[in-house]
Amino acid sequence: MSVAGSIVLPREPMKMVIGAEAILSAEEEYQPNPWKEATNEEWEDWRWQLKHRVTRAEQLKLILNLSQEEIAAIEVSKGRMATAITPYFAKLMDRNDSNCPIRRQAIPTLEEFHFSPHDLFDPCAEDENSPVHGLVHRYPDRVLLLVTDKCAVYCRYCTRRRMVGSSENCITEAKLDEAISYIQATKKIRDVLISGGDPLLLEDDHLEGIIAKVRRIPHVEIIRIGTRVPVTLPQRITPSLTGILKKYHPLWMSIHFSHPKEITKEVRRACALLSEAGVPLGSQTVLLRRINDRSVVMKRLMHELLKIRVRPYYIYQCDLAMGTEHFRTPIAVGINIIEKLRGHTTGYAVPSFVIDAPGGGGKIPVGPTYLISQDKGKMVLRNYQGKVFEYQEPQS
Repeated sequence: MSVAGSIVLPREPMKMVIGAEAILSAEEEYQPNPWKEATNEEWEDWRWQLKHRVTRAEQLKLILNLSQEEIAAIEVSKGRMATAITPYFAKLMDRNDSNCPIRRQAIPTLEEFHFSPHDLFDPCAEDENSPVHGLVHRYPDRVLLLVTDKCAVYCRYCTRRRMVGSSENCITEAKLDEAISYIQATKKIRDVLISGGDPLLLEDDHLEGIIAKVRRIPHVEIIRIGTRVPVTLPQRITPSLTGILKKYHPLWMSIHFSHPKEITKEVRRACALLSEAGVPLGSQTVLLRRINDRSVVMKRLMHELLKIRVRPYYIYQCDLAMGTEHFRTPIAVGINIIEKLRGHTTGYAVPSFVIDAPGGGGKIPVGPTYLISQDKGKMVLRNYQGKVFEYQEPQS
């Protein structure tokens, strides 16, 4: 059975089973697979994955046992933030468990339609700090360049849910040139972060054109790309793409990871291609209730990231975006996670826990308190075990 405009999976070889195992095998055999006609070549094609994204409840019913609440939420989410899930990412979801960490990130629930009095339409005040269309200039020496509102998968806790998926278009040449002119005229800008939506969904030549324009600005030292594509659409990371990226060093990449289950062989391959092209990789992880809010889960994620040469960079307190209160945890949860990491694992595995201050205040680091007191140059400190130490500062 095939469904137009939806899903794919390469066929798996048949398994020989005997006795009681035959019952389980039969159940697996008859589970609907709307991608069963796809070839391996199609499955590995990122454009095919995008074309066959799951967008409707009827499609998801073919691979998941949806709850009535999930069905209702998918149908009404169209007026807020679209539902779109790549076949690859959908395949990572547990068929029967609505609390699956992958499933909870991508499938709408009716909780999205509860609004806290603290929710904000633009929680980080990006629009207020936008001197020209598509550009956010909050910090003195760096800017955020938003080149598209399209993502491979729309995460339900997205801080830019006010805009992502609204048109699935990219910035026009005229608007891009306005942004480039602003950067050229503002000499103190030395760092440009290209994000969206997801810039890696642009075709190679289009993406290269944008990067090349930024790189030609003499005072821009560093280019960064913010993306979730290596996690939700790893097929997009191709030798052709990495060949382009390596031409514009120093170029860094921040990748949004949420859970250890996301680190598959496909993701390992994608990150290896990027690393071998000389692109330093960092991770950004949003702290999410009932997804990654336990220290054991977060530690495992950080360890898995280091194994694929991705340096844990930030854990974000979930922003006050509209309809996301059910994802947010108390700040103490994040502090406790850092407490369970610092000293208990390698320092490379300990990211900074930050709050992107509501109203455009920027990232504020928070964490456990290790400085107990300070008096006339004598510092009293505690270590990760709770042991107390004194450090005497120089007298002059």
